[in-house]
Amino acid sequence: MLMKILILTQKIDKNDSNLGFFHRWVEEFSKNCQFVTVICLYLGEVSLPDNVRVISLGKEEGFSRFKYLVNFFKYIWKYRKDYDNVFVHMNQIYIILGGFIWKALNKRVGLWYAHGGVSNSLRLAEKMTDIVFTSTPSGFRLKSKKVKVVGQGIDVKIFKPFLDARNDNFFRVTTVGRISPVKNYETLILAIYRLRDKIENLYVNIVGGPCGDGDDVYFEKIRKMVTELGLNHIINFVGSVNNEKVFDFLKNSDIFINTSHTGSLDKAILESMACGVPILTCNEAILSLGLKDQNNFIFRKKDDIDLSEKIYNYYFFDIDKRNNLKEYLSDFVVNNYSLNLLIDKILREYIKKIN
Repeated sequence: MLMKILILTQKIDKNDSNLGFFHRWVEEFSKNCQFVTVICLYLGEVSLPDNVRVISLGKEEGFSRFKYLVNFFKYIWKYRKDYDNVFVHMNQIYIILGGFIWKALNKRVGLWYAHGGVSNSLRLAEKMTDIVFTSTPSGFRLKSKKVKVVGQGIDVKIFKPFLDARNDNFFRVTTVGRISPVKNYETLILAIYRLRDKIENLYVNIVGGPCGDGDDVYFEKIRKMVTELGLNHIINFVGSVNNEKVFDFLKNSDIFINTSHTGSLDKAILESMACGVPILTCNEAILSLGLKDQNNFIFRKKDDIDLSEKIYNYYFFDIDKRNNLKEYLSDFVVNNYSLNLLIDKILREYIKKIN
């Protein structure tokens, strides 16, 4: 049965460096649904099929929060006959606001939440939703029978192995994510400092930029740290890029580093694996994936010595070992965490609720 679904999210903009990936989620929903209505806080550039309607609450127009609220209630009521199910992405406040209306209209409501933090608003939203979708068990830390662990969704048509990856003499390290204290870039910088004389052809790309309160101050702090350690010729702050352009950095990478302390599975880890790039992370969410030899992909939190030693170990991998690992990691994502599989899992949960 092809369903009609309402999706609520923060931003729809295919060029956004942080949330651009969600544009492809909507595309995948449209392939499996009769009609998709999207309500977003901010609307940027879109290119979506004819069976998708996108409505903005007006942030790009500079509307007030009161106007957002008025528009929210107007749209969920106006288009109530155009959807049977509701999918809220990360913004549990929408469930708190609209939950009673959707219950009265007999709409099935699902929340996607993949973050280690637990707030009072999340506790309330869990009571009001029918289903909670999350990427790993650590991505939703409230006990609830509503939780469905469905993994992440990677567009493997974009993120895939690049055959001519090592076309120069550099050993390229890449990390991707917003510039924020929770990402703990200090550990990576200190690890690179330890390796500066051991790997002469070392080069590091930090892909991402500050995007939240306090992030600019943190960005200046780590830039100063890089300068004081004499690493400006090794570490490159790329800045924010379109999610699809992240592939341009991953395809030439020898290793991907994730120092995040979010407690949930960072999508960039799986994107790197899909490209066949070896990973090192301190994020405990990686343990839920079931990778073989999973301890080879983990370093201790805030331990730059452990991280530097494991980067150094990867540096000496021969070509056969690299190719075998590349094939394994890419196949693992294709078979378990591709975008089409994710959306199929989500929609099947709504169908279960009907039955």
